[in-house]
Amino acid sequence: MSRLSALLLLLPAIACSDEPAAPAVSVPLTPEFTAGAGVTGERLAQATFDIRKVKRINKEYDWHVELKAKPALDIAVRRFTYAPGSQTGWHTHPGPVFIQVVSGTVTFYEAPDCTPITVEAGESYLDFGEHPHIGRNESADTQAQDVTVLFGPPGINPDDLREDVSPAPCELPALD
Repeated sequence: MSRLSALLLLLPAIACSDEPAAPAVSVPLTPEFTAGAGVTGERLAQATFDIRKVKRINKEYDWHVELKAKPALDIAVRRFTYAPGSQTGWHTHPGPVFIQVVSGTVTFYEAPDCTPITVEAGESYLDFGEHPHIGRNESADTQAQDVTVLFGPPGINPDDLREDVSPAPCELPALD
């Protein structure tokens, strides 16, 4: 008797079993899945800059800035729109990320302590890229938007400027 024939003969017995059916979808008992929901991103630009070192002193404004990169760096600009109640999912970046909230409010949580950092329109948030974090629009009825400047290694694939983190490093408060 072939394997297929044996399987076909056993199907009625399996179907009549008293054992409860297995669920169609496996659901973990602990939160393992940290994918974002309700946040859409738009890639505006990305380029490699072979700058090595930039130093600028502006005496008129009493302002100094210095930027070093070895051998070079990629800078990517993105816009993210957060629907009410949405979140990015837990993730990290290979380098620093400068975030400017342009409308609404985005609340960021960084591991390990997960203290909320609330950033309103016109304010900014600097993610050093060293710890997992998540961004949430905790409003029930107002959309939020930010413009993000990401720094990464030269020639990095745009998809590699974000690495998802699982499991979630801490539990966040429930949204109302």
